[in-house]
Amino acid sequence: MCNATVTAGGHRVVAVTESAPAVPPAPRTQPRTPDGPEQETPDNEAPDHGVPDRMLLDRGARDHGVRDHGVRDHGGPDHGVREDPGVRDGGVTDARCGGYEGILRRQSLRESAARTYARSLPIVPVRARGLTIEGADGRRYLDCLSGAGTLALGHNHPVVLEAIKKVLDSGAPLHVLDLATPVKDAFTSELFATLPGALADDARVQFCGPAGTDAVEAALKLVRTATGRSGLLAFTGAYHGMTAGALAASGGATDVSVTRLPYPQQYRCPFGVGGARGAELAAHWTEHLLDDPKSGVPAPAGMIVEAVQGEGGVIPAPDDWLRRMRRITADRSIPLVVDEVQTGVGRTGAFWAVEHSGVVPDVMVLSKAIGGSLPLAVIVYRSELDAWQPGAHAGTFRGNQLAMAAGTATLAYVRENKLAERAGTLGARILGRLQGLATAHPCVGDVRGRGLMIGVELVDPDAAGPGDLVPPAAPALALAVQQECLARGLIVELGGRHSAVVRLLPPLTLTDEQATAVLDRFADALAAAERAHTPQLPAVRRASAPRTAPGPSH
Repeated sequence: MCNATVTAGGHRVVAVTESAPAVPPAPRTQPRTPDGPEQETPDNEAPDHGVPDRMLLDRGARDHGVRDHGVRDHGGPDHGVREDPGVRDGGVTDARCGGYEGILRRQSLRESAARTYARSLPIVPVRARGLTIEGADGRRYLDCLSGAGTLALGHNHPVVLEAIKKVLDSGAPLHVLDLATPVKDAFTSELFATLPGALADDARVQFCGPAGTDAVEAALKLVRTATGRSGLLAFTGAYHGMTAGALAASGGATDVSVTRLPYPQQYRCPFGVGGARGAELAAHWTEHLLDDPKSGVPAPAGMIVEAVQGEGGVIPAPDDWLRRMRRITADRSIPLVVDEVQTGVGRTGAFWAVEHSGVVPDVMVLSKAIGGSLPLAVIVYRSELDAWQPGAHAGTFRGNQLAMAAGTATLAYVRENKLAERAGTLGARILGRLQGLATAHPCVGDVRGRGLMIGVELVDPDAAGPGDLVPPAAPALALAVQQECLARGLIVELGGRHSAVVRLLPPLTLTDEQATAVLDRFADALAAAERAHTPQLPAVRRASAPRTAPGPSH
């Protein structure tokens, strides 16, 4: 086990590999209130769009010699990031006093080599509220990963906690398989109230195992049962989960039973033209493949698509192209399955990402945010597809009562407070600011996204060859940016074909002030990584290049 220490932009960055961080725990000097009711937010607090929580002060950047970007203990602008004296200790005093190093060490010894986020984020969270996580070492982080998009309302939102407590205090059973309960009835009613009307009016819902990948499996099984066919249409760059069937439909699979179709991209268009013309060519290829009797592609059981590819690099599907996919599938009686595991519940600026295009799919795959931070996954589909026999798809934990209660509260809060619209407005401003950074940093190849689902693709402009339409991806630079962000108390994720896309998935409750703090830290981290690392980092030139960091898990 070892720690690799590098110097970036005058800041010391510790990249932990199978070891605890070398930074000693910072002592806690600020007072803590006893356990009790949440304190009210004073009138002079920054607006939080109906969220009555005061944010934890980010002290991590200051503790480690990094500029605080206006986020301070006393005086001066703080961008809405504040100490919350009502946050409970949670029984982590021992961890705060130094035990966190042992926790990280034991994790590296006990957990499998498949662990992901723990490698790039060597922290031990002990408290969290809204946008902010506090580690056992006393550092505070602004969390723009949000449980890979699970935390629509951020960490421990009061309405979510209250919904969970209400079930716990009621004496209701917590485990009921798929029996009917008042909690489930409330959840399905709220869920159907948010669905596109043309689907909700004639829909069925199947509760699956607790992860989104199981819901993908259920959707594939459903359309194969309903159509009697077995083939599947999926797209390059797709990510649908980690179980066998979901992986087979994802971009990195080699299963020949799944036909790969081109997903349109503006920046790295597979046809080299981009824009509307590139999307038109992608649609034409799909249509031609299905209608050509010599294509080798028999009539499929269904088509599965993401309205915004997340793991693929935060690539929104053009609305016209998605409508074309709907027409192509409808004309050929091919069920259209839309994976909204990460894009749903307001993330992209609409409650469901398909609503941007007006498309009504035959099946919607839902998970992550619908459980209000707890495990829950469902598929919603047209009743005419409901050809299953009893027990055709089951799961011991499909009746997660706490997740349903938390999910009901989350869905209602997002709907009632119009957080989807807020995500669209704030996301557009964030994209504009990031696009401004691109003009000053040649290493920023593209900035894209929808709502609060944002990606920044990093490239090596000096490595572009005469035949390259755009510069090659720079995954090592992206990793350096992620580490520089962490050193400044900002948690971001990497994704894309070569893990060269820095991804931002902040909670929908993000305030303007918090967004400014996030962007200031990101800009500083980008500049530091570019100064220190760009000359040393090889760009990826081949599609077979290894990944450097994991993507989001279903």
